[in-house]
Amino acid sequence: MSQPLVILCPGQGAQAVGMARAWAGASPQARATLDLADRVLAPRLGSSLTSICFDGPPDRLNRTDVSQPAIYAASVASWHGLLSTWAMTDTDARVLAAAGLSLGEYTALTIAGSLDFETGLELVALRGRAMQDAAEQTPGGMVALIGAEESQARDLCAKAAGGQTLVCANFNAPGQIVISGDAGACARAADLAPSMGLRATPLAVAGAFHSPLMQPAADRLRQALASVDLRPPRAPVLSNVTGTPHEHPDHPERFARSVRDRLVEQLTSPVRWAENARWLAQHHGEGSAHPAEFHELAPGKTLAGLMRRTDKSVKVTTHDEP
Repeated sequence: MSQPLVILCPGQGAQAVGMARAWAGASPQARATLDLADRVLAPRLGSSLTSICFDGPPDRLNRTDVSQPAIYAASVASWHGLLSTWAMTDTDARVLAAAGLSLGEYTALTIAGSLDFETGLELVALRGRAMQDAAEQTPGGMVALIGAEESQARDLCAKAAGGQTLVCANFNAPGQIVISGDAGACARAADLAPSMGLRATPLAVAGAFHSPLMQPAADRLRQALASVDLRPPRAPVLSNVTGTPHEHPDHPERFARSVRDRLVEQLTSPVRWAENARWLAQHHGEGSAHPAEFHELAPGKTLAGLMRRTDKSVKVTTHDEP
C-alpha cells in the first residue's frame, strides 16, 4: 500500500453485536489491541469488552459508557489489522489526514500519533461514562431531520423549544441534521417538523448529546484532559467543532492546548461532519493537489454513506470486516 491515505473513524451509533469479531479472528495485531482493551477495562465493566462486542446483549453494548470504548477499540484494532495486511507500521503509512465523527475524533488522534491507545481508551471510557451520567441527570433526546438546511433546523429549534434547550447537534451531510435537547422539546420538534416540510425521526440515544445539557460531562472531560500528553500529529486531524484541522500542529504546547479545548467544546457544540467531509474532498479527493485513497475503519459503513451524500466523487473503502 504505497498510496497516500485518508482515514475515517466512526462514532457512536456504528456499534452492532458481532463487531470486531472477524478482525480478531483474522489478525493477531487486531486481537492484541482488543486483548489490551479487555485488560484495561474489564475491572470496571465486570466483563470483557470483547465479549460484549462479540455477543452483546445489545442493550449493554448500546449504553453510552460501553459503546464508546467498544467502538474506539474496534476501530484501532481494524487499523492495526490493516497495517499488517499492508505490511506497514504506523509510521510507514502515508496518512495525509484523519477525521472521526464525535468520539471517532479520538481514534483519528490515535491514528495520527497524538494519543497512545491506552490513554485514548481511558479518555473515551471516561467520556462515555460522563455523558451517560449527564443524560441520566437531565432527560433529553435527539431527533434526526431529513431534508433540512441549517436555517430550517434552527427555525424549528426556536419554534419547538418552549423555554427548554433545543439546538442543532450534528451537521452530518447536506439535508441531514440532528437536533438535541430536553425530552419535551424534542417531542415538540418531531410533531412540528412535518408542517415545515421536514421528516423527523427520534433517535434511540441516552440523552441530549452535543448540547448544553452535556456541560457536566464537559467539565469532567476538561479535568481529565488537563494531564493528558497530546503530541503533534503525523498528519492533520480534523476538528468536529471547527470543521477544519486542529491548529498549531508544529507547536507542541499550543497544539495540545487547542486540542484539549476543542475536545471539551465538542460535547456541547454541534459536530460539523459535513464540513469535515468537504474539507477532505477538496484537499484529497480526485482532482485535488494531493489525492488520496479514503478508508473507513470498523465498525460499520456510516461514514462512507455520509461522504456519498456530501461528495459523490469521493469513493470510500470500508473495513467493517477484513
